[in-house]
Amino acid sequence: MGIKVAVVGATGNVGREMLNILAEREFPAEEVVALASTRSVGREAGFGDKTLKVKALDNFDFSTTDIALFAAGGDVSRKYAERAAQTGCVVIDNSSAFRMDPDVPLVVPEVNSADLAGYKRRNIIANPNCSTAQLVVALKPLHDRAKIKRVVVATYQSASGAGREAMDELFIQTKGIYVNDQPSPRAFPKQIAFNVIPEIDVFMEDGETKEEWKMTAETKKILDPAIKLTATCVRVPTFVGHAEAVNIEFEQPLDDDEARDILREAPGCMVVDKREEGGYVTPVECVGEYATFISRIRVDPTVEYGLNLWVVSDNLRKGAALNAVQIAETLVARYLKKAA
Repeated sequence: MGIKVAVVGATGNVGREMLNILAEREFPAEEVVALASTRSVGREAGFGDKTLKVKALDNFDFSTTDIALFAAGGDVSRKYAERAAQTGCVVIDNSSAFRMDPDVPLVVPEVNSADLAGYKRRNIIANPNCSTAQLVVALKPLHDRAKIKRVVVATYQSASGAGREAMDELFIQTKGIYVNDQPSPRAFPKQIAFNVIPEIDVFMEDGETKEEWKMTAETKKILDPAIKLTATCVRVPTFVGHAEAVNIEFEQPLDDDEARDILREAPGCMVVDKREEGGYVTPVECVGEYATFISRIRVDPTVEYGLNLWVVSDNLRKGAALNAVQIAETLVARYLKKAA
């Protein structure tokens, strides 16, 4: 028998993208089921050249399902993921609900696929935050070569990272400004059209936002707990694609030419770095792509061993749906071969 896969949150941005990527990559599934809340039952979800009828998550029996990809938010995951996992289904969860659980692997396949070996402790595998996923793909090969001491990152995160309502708000505000009819912010704390907002997720007691904390904690868990990282996370008025300005300090010497060569050979990375007008990748250009794009590689002369990078990726893909599907692919190849 083949693999049976369920996609939870199939009508949302990430859920739809999961279905797209499962089809694009010809995932070895005998059956794919689209799940969502009861209000979405009967709606249609595209899966390659097929159309799936959305079923209710509330009463779905996961006992005959091999893998469940959860893309419905933390509250849904906390309510249903463990229930699914207890039936023997392996849950790959895109929310933050289980990321810091020591018994749950937090995985980016290009970086720490070996951690998947521990998935049976809970039958749950966590997907990292979208901004973390693309960052660690770029950091991993450089860390292996010269050992990273410290990272300072500023993110430029698209509206899609906050969901479909946030994308709608950006569109409506942008259109409204031209006709002098701009509605009040709802999905964002301030105007997002023609603006940038240095607030993603809630503020914590030390002044960090939860998004900034996630980047630090998740990078340590995925890559190396000894790495020091500080982040400033900013929402910008683009629809899809996150960008990051990354400053790295190493323990060992590493110049920009060698870093460029290393990154060109690294899994998941695509170097586009011409020192000329337009010789870099922007969020618009990364939409629909699988790769993490790296540009503007240059030496930081203010520290002994430092580099600067510009890192761009489609946050709905590598930052969420693609990473989850890659985890599922690795899981099938290494641990679920008999079921396949």
